[in-house]
Amino acid sequence: MKLALYLPTFRDHVTVKELEDLTALAEELDFDSVWTLDRLVVPETSDTGELQYPFGMMEAFPTSLPVIARGKWFQGFPILPWLAAKTTKIRFGMSITDTPYRSPALFAAECATIDQLSGGRLNVGVGAGWMPEEFAAASAAHLFPRRHGHVRETIEIATGMWQAMANNEMFEYHGEFADFQPCGFGWEPVQKPGPPIYFSGLKDPKRSASRISKYGLAGWIGIQDTPRELAEWRKPISEELEALGKSINDIDVCSMIWFTITDEPMDQTDNGKGSNILVGTADQITEMLIKYKEVGMTMPLLWPPFRDVPVSKTMEDLRQLKEEIMPNVLSA
Repeated sequence: MKLALYLPTFRDHVTVKELEDLTALAEELDFDSVWTLDRLVVPETSDTGELQYPFGMMEAFPTSLPVIARGKWFQGFPILPWLAAKTTKIRFGMSITDTPYRSPALFAAECATIDQLSGGRLNVGVGAGWMPEEFAAASAAHLFPRRHGHVRETIEIATGMWQAMANNEMFEYHGEFADFQPCGFGWEPVQKPGPPIYFSGLKDPKRSASRISKYGLAGWIGIQDTPRELAEWRKPISEELEALGKSINDIDVCSMIWFTITDEPMDQTDNGKGSNILVGTADQITEMLIKYKEVGMTMPLLWPPFRDVPVSKTMEDLRQLKEEIMPNVLSA
């Protein structure tokens, strides 16, 4: 089991210095990767609980975001080249890039440049997005009903473009969301055949399995998945891969999970997405991570709280996790 840090780029108030300190610590502790969040806007209607859909279109969450509209937070994508410059060995990515907000060819070309800047340490996360209000702010409202097709074309363009760039060839694409003649796009990614792509599909296991298997993606990223839920998602993905002569053991199975070590025990009842999965005492978190390991999770993305817990506390928790908890998890 690897560890990843979901940087708190999205919270009521966060500073560049805090993000820098957390990133430096994650690299010091030999975390596999750090990830940013793709959040374009917080609608004012979120503050009153009047979003069109609950968070992530998941019924366990309210029709609001956990960060206030007037919060001081950062866009996730511009931080990626900053992470490349601030680190030397840790991997990084954005979980998850909502592809309909971006031109597929531009996104793929920029990822190639960022991979060059980092010496080959970029992970690429892709998903469809879920918030109509955000699609409107991105001038992409017309794409909302067809957003899953946009993800598919983005994957096809990225993988095709990176391969063409590596061979110093032109690349063209003719689809619904992108239609262009043969073009060159500059330097290819350092990683071959390109940066690993992680897919996030939060509502349809079959669609996730199909995308991962068809395009040979590196992994799947969920959110707040209990061990029970993770096992339920892992089964259809595994079956789809096996039908193609592949194995789920060859991909990363990940989940973005809220993380805080507490002094007092927390209620660990399985309430689905609303559970205190990795919020609890060191013993509780140890037990839960062992359960995750048993059901096949390869990498939790540890997500600091949106408010009330200072970054200094999160840094203490990360040290305790790495130095005291993980040895017991890995030896179990």
